Amino acid sequence: MSDWYALEGDRAHIARERKKAQELKRSQWWKNILSKGLCHYCQGKFPAKELTMDHIVPVARGGKSTRGNVVPACRKCNQEKKLSTPVEEALKKIREEEPN
Repeated sequence: MSDWYALEGDRAHIARERKKAQELKRSQWWKNILSKGLCHYCQGKFPAKELTMDHIVPVARGGKSTRGNVVPACRKCNQEKKLSTPVEEALKKIREEEPN
């Protein structure tokens, strides 16, 4: 699978969703999520300040900044995920496990 994505994102959508993400980061809901200290992907335990907000469906690919589409992620998991979706990540792992 390639790490290259052809994106012709709607700049207005991206700007709007980034603003919503900033608002969510200030919400008590997000602060409560962070206080648990768990990365959604690796389930590792981290101090809240080391967790980032990850969009499950990336904003650049049409995702929204809503409670149902954002999760806490450690920096390593967030960087590895890049612009992929959970399904793409699962397929990548399956391919890596397949015998040659």
